Amino acid sequence: MSNKGKFYMTTAIAYTSGKPHIGNTYEIVLADAIARYKRAEGYDVYFQTGTDEHGQKIEEKANKAGITPKEYVDNVAGEVKRIWDLMNTSYDNFIRTTDADHEKQVQKIFKKLYDKGDIYKGAYEGLYCTPCESFWTESQLVDGKCPDCGREVQPAKEEAYFFKMSKYADRLIEHINTHPEFIQPVSRKNEMMNNFLLPGLQDLCVSRTSFKWGIPVDFDDKHVVYVWLDALTNYITKIGYDADGNSSELFKKNWPADLHLIGKDIIRFHTIYWPIFLMALDLPLPKQVFGHPWLLQGGDKMSKSKGNVIYADDMVDFFGVDATRYFVLHEMPFENDGVITWELVVERFNSDLANILGNLVNRTVSMSNKYFDGVVKSTGAAEDVDADLKAVATGARDKVAEKMAGLRVADAISEVFNVFRRCNKYIDETEPWVLAKDEAKSDRLSEVLYNLAETITIGASLLKSFLPETADKIVAQLNTQIRAFDDLTQFGLYESGNKVVEKPEILFARLDVKEIMPKVEALQEKQKTEYEAEQRALGELPEESAAEEGIDIEPKAEIEYDDFMKMQFQVGEIISCEAVPKSKKLLCSQVKIGSQVKQIVSGIRKYYTPEEMVGKKVMVLVNLKPAKLAGVLSEGMLLCAEDAEGNLALMTPEKAMPSGAEIC
Repeated sequence: MSNKGKFYMTTAIAYTSGKPHIGNTYEIVLADAIARYKRAEGYDVYFQTGTDEHGQKIEEKANKAGITPKEYVDNVAGEVKRIWDLMNTSYDNFIRTTDADHEKQVQKIFKKLYDKGDIYKGAYEGLYCTPCESFWTESQLVDGKCPDCGREVQPAKEEAYFFKMSKYADRLIEHINTHPEFIQPVSRKNEMMNNFLLPGLQDLCVSRTSFKWGIPVDFDDKHVVYVWLDALTNYITKIGYDADGNSSELFKKNWPADLHLIGKDIIRFHTIYWPIFLMALDLPLPKQVFGHPWLLQGGDKMSKSKGNVIYADDMVDFFGVDATRYFVLHEMPFENDGVITWELVVERFNSDLANILGNLVNRTVSMSNKYFDGVVKSTGAAEDVDADLKAVATGARDKVAEKMAGLRVADAISEVFNVFRRCNKYIDETEPWVLAKDEAKSDRLSEVLYNLAETITIGASLLKSFLPETADKIVAQLNTQIRAFDDLTQFGLYESGNKVVEKPEILFARLDVKEIMPKVEALQEKQKTEYEAEQRALGELPEESAAEEGIDIEPKAEIEYDDFMKMQFQVGEIISCEAVPKSKKLLCSQVKIGSQVKQIVSGIRKYYTPEEMVGKKVMVLVNLKPAKLAGVLSEGMLLCAEDAEGNLALMTPEKAMPSGAEIC
């Protein structure tokens, strides 16, 4: 295979505040799938990931734990790397921002920009969010809280160095307009342009004096380099960039990056701050920044405080590495947030991995052994039905390539599984067990099994980028090898007369959700206990874990039983949701209730985003008389609980319940 050139890609570097959950892990698995695929295509891939280890939050956590910040980040970075390795990710370099070579270059970059006049000394006064390590103005807050994470902000004033962002803003706007591929998906580009660039950029604070855990500004040791100038530059420092002009051959070969893969929550830093820093350093911009969506637990963002965190290593314990990879890759849409629940993982495991793929491989190998002592031979006894199977097999590579070119990884995996689906259909069409009863049709039976072995080999070769261990197991059972990318449009390369293994391995044994869920509940209880113990030790027991005071409300008049029976409550599943135009309070949800879909308008926009709503199971008053709210028809009511401060929470079933289930 000819070399198609270099391909340098990075992930965001994981912040070392704690163990990464499955939503964090999704990014490294997604990046790995892209890296493996590009290698298969013939690119010389350099894939970098790592950890972001400085900042006020780290300093505070370390102090509360009674250890040094370096000890704290060493522990967390080790855990991050363990999970990345567990997920079989093929990164080439794992960078830590506490690495000495990175810290040295950050200091040199800071000085270079200062000498150039792009960084100047001043004072900052604003509202600071410690978890996000971001300053905000009053107008940027949402309901008085951080617009990124929704947490409280605190007034802060301190001497600081600033970067002249406005100096490069017009140049960046021009670049974005002339390079439509630079920010993907397009919705992220529109958000950055309309919300930040076009209204005008403020100068950026790039140093801090209120904490010490950071890279010192070497010509003013009261200051440490602020997190984003430190973290973002890892993409160049760790491939050998030198601010003095002595950059390595690795840097010269790989920069500019071909792809920065990041979460949508940090798109602003990567598409505004980072390219402007690069412009100031006279370096070319990365070719593309892709802001992927979030993986939400049951429609909610994962949070320890909510007790809904799913970790990759726990999923691996239940399902295995490749099944975990399959779920996070397959279930994430291109642009919108994906949903993960334990029940959904089991469902996908059984329907896709066990039934479509595992059963196919097992049946094919077993029939080859049963009818021909394991020998797979092409006899030329073709029939018309073979043509479509061959067309699907030989056409799959280019379909996958088209999806991967647009980073539509979930769609690419679906194309691979279409190959396996077509194999199962082919078995139903040809009925090998019927052919086996007629000795005169032995050649035809042999040809059918050969066609299956060949098609499965092509499918496994395409699957290799996404489920590498499974792909290797499949070709091992067929006693062949992963097919070269350039050969995947040809049919008939499987060696005729080859012998499959005598005893096929069950790739994915079906799971019973009733057996899995008690184990999940036990795991969740264990995690909750451990978290609460940890928080008690730090003096930060969450409010919900402390003894709660009840709320007394004014009682309403008694009702008769017959009055209650007039109301019909059912479980509904929210299948789509959007904000009601010209309303700051209302969301409009499409709610599936049994076989029906009702449109319900709710005044909960302050507490839930449309993305958070999708996938939720909720309690619905279904026979409420329809009414128009803000001009939008509402056909029911979603039930919520309200605390003493007026905060709302949707009523959701404690256990898995189908949509339409009666609430009684």
